[in-house]
Amino acid sequence: QVQLVESGGGLVQAGGSLRLSCVALGRLFGINAMGWYRQAPGKQRELVATITIGGSTNYADSMKGRFTISRDAKNTVILQMNSLKPEDTAVYYCNAHGVLPPADYWGKGTLVTVSS
Repeated sequence: QVQLVESGGGLVQAGGSLRLSCVALGRLFGINAMGWYRQAPGKQRELVATITIGGSTNYADSMKGRFTISRDAKNTVILQMNSLKPEDTAVYYCNAHGVLPPADYWGKGTLVTVSS
């Protein structure tokens, strides 16, 4: 079993920055990618960014150039968010994707609020 613990959400003004962290705990064998998703009120959960164990990254188009995903350690993923906009307001969820066995693990989420 894998547990994901997120931190770093909060309230920030438009144009500001926040740094989210996610620590993966437990049996990490078979996890080949980690990432961040977000869900705004009344909307579906959407991809923010992912990073594989090999370091390959993938971003949603609206986040490119503003958000950066990185690995701080084998089991820690960082999302640096710059130039935040009010439309970035959402609950941000950490995800770990496993292939052995196939599974998706989710954190409880951390709220990011961007004021205009």
